[in-house]
Amino acid sequence: MTHTQEGIDALGGGKMRHPRFQGKSAVVTGGASGIGLGIVRGLISEGATVTIGDFNPTTLEEVAQEFGSSVKTLLVDVRSEDDIIALMQLATSDGPLSVAFNAAGIGEGAPIFEQELAQWNKVVDICLTGVFLAVKHESKAMLKSGGSIVNIASINSEVPAYGATAYSVAKAGVQMVTKNAALDLGAYGVRVNAIAPGIVNTPMSIRTGHGTQVVINKWLEKTPLGRIGQPGDIASAALFLASDEASWITGETLFVDGGLTLTAYPDLRDVT
Repeated sequence: MTHTQEGIDALGGGKMRHPRFQGKSAVVTGGASGIGLGIVRGLISEGATVTIGDFNPTTLEEVAQEFGSSVKTLLVDVRSEDDIIALMQLATSDGPLSVAFNAAGIGEGAPIFEQELAQWNKVVDICLTGVFLAVKHESKAMLKSGGSIVNIASINSEVPAYGATAYSVAKAGVQMVTKNAALDLGAYGVRVNAIAPGIVNTPMSIRTGHGTQVVINKWLEKTPLGRIGQPGDIASAALFLASDEASWITGETLFVDGGLTLTAYPDLRDVT
């Protein structure tokens, strides 16, 4: 078994030797599926109580049934400041908030000459404004006792892709929100970092046409480590950044992409 697989197995429910989040309270936006759910699984395996905000009532109910008293759930539209405030009230109802992860996002796009303003606004509002609102209110909950926030950006924060202007701009914004928030919050003992994933096997990837073998082969041609990412890969990195092991790291964006950005983003126009 490889070291990477051991990390994935642990996040999938294996017993951790030294739980880094024992007794701590965490919040995860977009936590009912994909990368967010991978983070939830990792947090629970390491002793945290997790509050999950997500827009999908069906997957929220499934998560609530799976994890029982280890989670609290709330139907949340991250574009709504009132919803984010309600999520923070739920997350802090039993004590202070220690860590937060912002994984809510949407993958839609079109060539810029076909980009509808409504779609642009939807992608930017969910992927960028939603992160701003979450960081704003998560940090408020941490000002007295400190804490750590991890945002999910994307390799598209620095690498363009055909038909992905809105998404790429939004994720670049997430990277800069992370840096500015780290400056504003450092004096309060609050760290803010980001993860930039490559292609990951999630429901969103499948919905956006990245789950077919033809498309996956295109990604693999450009990925030195030779495999598609799994939610556990991203969760491992995110939990490290949120933990005390990363206590002198803030304002950074960690690329977790199997080495993809060492080569070139694949041209997927002929297969999606």
